[in-house]
Amino acid sequence: MKSPEVDFLFNLYARMAPRYDLYAQLLPLLGFRQMRYRTLAIDALHLKPGHMVVDVGCGTGMNFCHLEKTIGPSGKIIGVDLSDAMLGQARMRIAKGGWRNIELVCSDAAEFSFPPDVGGIISTFALTLLPEYDAVIGRGAEALATGARWCVLDFKIPTNWLKPFAPILARILVAPFGGTIEMGERHPWESIQKYLDLALYRELYFGCAYIAVGQR
Repeated sequence: MKSPEVDFLFNLYARMAPRYDLYAQLLPLLGFRQMRYRTLAIDALHLKPGHMVVDVGCGTGMNFCHLEKTIGPSGKIIGVDLSDAMLGQARMRIAKGGWRNIELVCSDAAEFSFPPDVGGIISTFALTLLPEYDAVIGRGAEALATGARWCVLDFKIPTNWLKPFAPILARILVAPFGGTIEMGERHPWESIQKYLDLALYRELYFGCAYIAVGQR
């Protein structure tokens, strides 16, 4: 049985799935270079051709193109998402790309069983939405192969001069995607540091977003 929070997100993304990519493409109009940030996050995984990577909260598959370029046809992508509607959009992206090495799993990330010896795990703009983010990161860390990396790209409350404007920024940047200012109190980067050796922490967009990478 879904919690009210998860049920809300499930229904929200079911409605917005056909237009999700369009919404995301509007963010650069605010100076938020999300595709550039996704590329930085994927590059930080240090993936190699043939690696298997898990994309937690993959949504419509916006990471797939760059992941494919990195791991090649001999690698494998497992895309996990709560919303079957979002995965429907991902399937169309996969068909258009002609990719044959992507497996999609419709599952709450909190219930997903990571395969062993994963070459990398990534979550972009998704983990802060999950109350169980710490457990997800912990289980993912246990599944990583030695030397492999877990990367989180997400929003956060800025700690600089923009902090008083956080409620306004939240309404603009994350509310359309189900995020709230209260979710900003969740700190997945601290979980990365708890379960793994913190290889990188970098703030983006004036401290309103971040990349955190841990290595096993």
